[in-house]
Amino acid sequence: MNKQLHWIRRGVFLALVSLLAMTGELFAQPLPVSTFSIVAADPESGEVGIAVASRFFGVGVVVPWAKADVGAVATQSYANTSFGWRGLELLEKGLTPKEVRDILLRNDENPSQRQFGIVSADGQSASYTGENCLNWAGGRSGLNYAVQGNILAGESVITAMEKVFLNTKGSLAERLYAALLAGDKEGGDSRGKQSAALLVVKAGAGYGGFTDQAIDIRVDDHAEPFLELGRLLKIAMMNYDWNEGWTLFTKKEYQKALPYMERAANNAPDYAEVHYDLAVIRLAAGDEKAALKALEKTFALNPSLRKQAAGDPDFKKLTDNRAFKKLVKIE
Repeated sequence: MNKQLHWIRRGVFLALVSLLAMTGELFAQPLPVSTFSIVAADPESGEVGIAVASRFFGVGVVVPWAKADVGAVATQSYANTSFGWRGLELLEKGLTPKEVRDILLRNDENPSQRQFGIVSADGQSASYTGENCLNWAGGRSGLNYAVQGNILAGESVITAMEKVFLNTKGSLAERLYAALLAGDKEGGDSRGKQSAALLVVKAGAGYGGFTDQAIDIRVDDHAEPFLELGRLLKIAMMNYDWNEGWTLFTKKEYQKALPYMERAANNAPDYAEVHYDLAVIRLAAGDEKAALKALEKTFALNPSLRKQAAGDPDFKKLTDNRAFKKLVKIE
């Protein structure tokens, strides 16, 4: 009886060892970043960017790479993330996207399972899908864009993204988002949805003009990532204009700054701080009456900003203005 029990235990132990070995082997293999993406450039505005979505946690950490005045890269499927920074380095050296594609594949140990898209700042592009990417997989490219995806509901995901991108008006970010929505409408990732990201870069477009990150938003894990990305995009576009306007203000280019701040305020009716800075720039641009109107809106949204305005040197011109004193409650 004891001998039988010994062999039973031995059998269970060996089975567990085998199972753990198989599990370890599975976890040792990188998961495919099954996704659909679009990289694009707007040479007229100087923007380059990428939008991506997937049934994969935090796709925005893996797939999108971009550099202002250089280009953008999306690396996916069994992603080799070095394709991102290496691709940008090669573009910066003056190679075309097709030349970059060939070099990356030439030095890769698993090209048949890779998928990536590349666009340069001047609008040249390339898309690559290895023959062993999981179906449906493929891509399309043209002037200023490259679209690609794997484990998709079908080819219509890619063709819809291409068509909508080419026919949508507006900023690069709006066109990228529209393309992403079109892909989702056609079924997107056949496994479902989980994460999405959108990145746009432009020289000096970040906070204070010190970085190039114009828009950088991610939804890492959400039941409705496209809706959440759209909500964040609306705020990010407001923030983009706000950054542009304030950077021009700091350079004393008040008239150039004003349209950006006006648009930011129109897109953010409930952001008191945006209306505050709009008042600053309107005053610097010479429109005292409009500045006071913006301050009135500011304090209606956030009364605590009265104290800041009362001591703000940017409102020095209004020190003796009766309407200003009334607004900030200076006796």
